[in-house]
Amino acid sequence: MRAGNASLHWPLAQLQPSVAVLGGDAHVEVLPEIDSTNSELMRRARSGDTRPCVLVAEYQSAGRGRQGRSWLGERADALTFSVGLMLAPPDWSGLSLAVGVCVAEELDPQRNFGLGLKWPNDIWMGAPTAPRKLAGTLIETVWVQGDNAASRYTVIGIGINVHPPHSSDLGIPAAGLSQCLGQDLLPADVLLTVLPSLLSGIKRFEAQGFAPFQAAFAQWDVLKGQTLRLSDGREGMGCGVDKGGVLQIDTPAGRVAVSSDEVSVRLAAGVT
Repeated sequence: MRAGNASLHWPLAQLQPSVAVLGGDAHVEVLPEIDSTNSELMRRARSGDTRPCVLVAEYQSAGRGRQGRSWLGERADALTFSVGLMLAPPDWSGLSLAVGVCVAEELDPQRNFGLGLKWPNDIWMGAPTAPRKLAGTLIETVWVQGDNAASRYTVIGIGINVHPPHSSDLGIPAAGLSQCLGQDLLPADVLLTVLPSLLSGIKRFEAQGFAPFQAAFAQWDVLKGQTLRLSDGREGMGCGVDKGGVLQIDTPAGRVAVSSDEVSVRLAAGVT
């Protein structure tokens, strides 16, 4: 049963130990409504508050995803939260993939639900030829005056459908975790599940980059072995990602390396 207008319980005392890995001033905060948890943490950083924070919103009035797409969900139908912290990894490439690995491994540790990672920032459910979107990541950064060139305030926004949304502007249907774990599932249950591994993974990425996550990503990669079409019209076979998280595609003209800020990638069958 969906929570409806019932009060949502957020076990902050249980969540707080998970954020200790981010530093002594790290904290968890839950808001009943905000335009966007990413936007709020970026506003705070620009005003000088760069404390590590896990900011959860029960409802986002202007949640967004990559390429300007909206991420909408009724209250209790989705877990929407952002992690904000100062970050200085050796290489920024592959951060969204590392985040996806951490989340997918906790949501489906036994690989029973058919989850997979769609480069560069989505979690799909179902076969690549007929997927449903379960979750997505949006990473944004803020330059803070006085920081060194390698360090910036980083906001990692994550949206996970607990129940399938009633409507969506996504190019594929949406899925919800409750379809696998039961209709009584609540956003707080999902946050308790994914947060410890996620935060530890972010710190591991800061220390070592994407390379330690490459093999795990390969196990979840839904584009590997699929015929893909780039937004510039080129087609080829997905061949996984390199140690920097850069997508590799074999085309008739040779292997092409694709970074997320260059082109979008879709299955040749037309699924985005």
